Amino acid sequence: MAPSNDKSLAFRRSLTISPDDLPQPKQSLRSKLSSISLLSSTSTLKPTTSPSGVTLKIKPSTETINAIERTLTPMPPPAFSATGPTHDVLGRLVFVPSQPPPEPVTWAKYFPGGYNANLQIPLRGKKMMYAIQAIGGLAILFYGYDQGVMSGVVINPQFKQLMGVDSVPESKRDSAAVGGIVAIYYAGSLFGGLVGGYLGDKIGRVKTVIFGCMVGIIGAALQASSMGFTWMCIARVISGFGTGHLNAIIPVWSSEVAEHDARGSILAFEFFLNIAGLAFAYWLEFVLKYTSGRSQSFIWRFPLAFQLVFLIILIGLFSFFPESPRYLAKVGRKDEARQVLAVLRTENGDLDDDKVNQEMYSIMEVVDVERKMESSNNYTAMIFGSWSKDMKNTLHLVRRTWLVIGMQFWQELTGIGVITVYAPTVFQSASYTAYKADWLSGVNNIFYMFSVLVAVFTLDRVGRRVTLYWGAIIMAMCLALCTVGARYAIRTEGKEQAAWGAVVAAFTFVYTSTFGASWLTVPWLYPTEIFPLFVRAKGGAVSVVGWSIGNGVVTEITPFLFNAIGEWTFLLFSLLNVLAIPWIYFLYPETAGRSLEQMDILFAQESIFVHRQQKMLEGLEKVNPEIYHSMETGKAQASHVEIKQEKVAA
Repeated sequence: MAPSNDKSLAFRRSLTISPDDLPQPKQSLRSKLSSISLLSSTSTLKPTTSPSGVTLKIKPSTETINAIERTLTPMPPPAFSATGPTHDVLGRLVFVPSQPPPEPVTWAKYFPGGYNANLQIPLRGKKMMYAIQAIGGLAILFYGYDQGVMSGVVINPQFKQLMGVDSVPESKRDSAAVGGIVAIYYAGSLFGGLVGGYLGDKIGRVKTVIFGCMVGIIGAALQASSMGFTWMCIARVISGFGTGHLNAIIPVWSSEVAEHDARGSILAFEFFLNIAGLAFAYWLEFVLKYTSGRSQSFIWRFPLAFQLVFLIILIGLFSFFPESPRYLAKVGRKDEARQVLAVLRTENGDLDDDKVNQEMYSIMEVVDVERKMESSNNYTAMIFGSWSKDMKNTLHLVRRTWLVIGMQFWQELTGIGVITVYAPTVFQSASYTAYKADWLSGVNNIFYMFSVLVAVFTLDRVGRRVTLYWGAIIMAMCLALCTVGARYAIRTEGKEQAAWGAVVAAFTFVYTSTFGASWLTVPWLYPTEIFPLFVRAKGGAVSVVGWSIGNGVVTEITPFLFNAIGEWTFLLFSLLNVLAIPWIYFLYPETAGRSLEQMDILFAQESIFVHRQQKMLEGLEKVNPEIYHSMETGKAQASHVEIKQEKVAA
């Protein structure tokens, strides 16, 4: 038989560790690690003879494959059974025939735009990476603008009159209506995120982003032309639905096409642009409001219409950027996936570059795993569980899903929505005039924007958990001091009142800056680090669910809280920051410096508590450090983890 040229061949070697070698917790239900399938680019590990444990799949270099092909004795062609391929043993090597590619999705052609290899911008390697970060940053800049634009709109007198919420003093009904106009946007983004995650796997990342932008254009146009409460609510839902597509897909697309050696730093920089969008929206409204010669209608309609500028630019440029190579491989377009990798990873577009071959091999491995678990690759299985043994008993996707949703929800419970959306109300509660309150809100957004740069330098160094700890502690202290300052500012006059008002302003600035340096980025980074690749797009989508619910709840109840308990609203959110610390400590494992393979080992533990998950990983490091360090460097990939439970005496 002539040597095969199929680069998707896999050559396997076994390496096993007895489960009894791993440390066992002293509890009535003993967790045993029975087998972990790994993938490695090195072949220095020696096999043992233990009947169960860790199985290592060795990824050979191109030179190794060529040497093997030259020395193999000709053998009969491999036989294939009706139920699938058979494994033909060649000495110590196992030939695993590649699976046929799935049929490409055909109904994607009905969606506009999309990836076209002939229309790509003529950039390679690092220059292409910079361009990808720029277009991804523009999308996140729009998201920040879209989130912040309503802070000036909802206090515009002509807007409030048109919406029928202009009672003086503001009634509970009007407070609920204003909160509803802001919050209903997040209902749209919730469903938009779920639909976007689904479409991203069906029609591709690029087409999904373009479709989301088109929906956003409709929503922005309807908002800017709104003539009543119902009209505005419908427009907000449509706009949120479109933005949800971008929120779900842009982070995933960026991580799949770019090399993320410093994942936290890159995402932190993108969120610097996100807050820049929020600050830009606020200052645009400030300039329009305090310059003469413009009608009140123009002052609130123009910022809403300005959303169209971002969306039109995104639609015009996005088709000139590469599609995710993982998506292309998934739908059977392997040649195009290799071409994209050559553009992204090399400076000359070399299709046979070792880096391209290695990453293409890894992508095909993931596609194969995804195909095997296709019946459980859906939102129902991720949120509520699956009857599939692989999904239910090994990968614990339900736990990962609820951790992501919970972190996004808790991000909003820290109180940031109170500051960003209702900042003028916050400063007015400290007895500042309307003009000073608006000016301080704008300055606060500038502090917010530059504070995100702190995370660029600290997030990968100190880790995710420590970042959340120190952020929650400082924010709790700031909000508690804001409570004291606002309470005395309301009850004093003259210089004393101004002094207490300055206390509120100062600690509001510190609070916002702390949030930008800590809690802003981690909840968006976490889904890209704990989900297996085959559900990562949907993982990003479900994180939008938590973000949308949290934002919707906080923005809806905030007007009620200020009317009902006044300055004590700050203290309520201060206590929620304190409660976030044990929540993170017990339930959320550290992801900084850990590969996805190590995360799979952590989640193999049945216990939901972090310290027991950590013991399992430490046990593996002690028993066989070679495997541990292969996973640590990304040379080994956990494609399957199996846990067996045994009842033992207490």
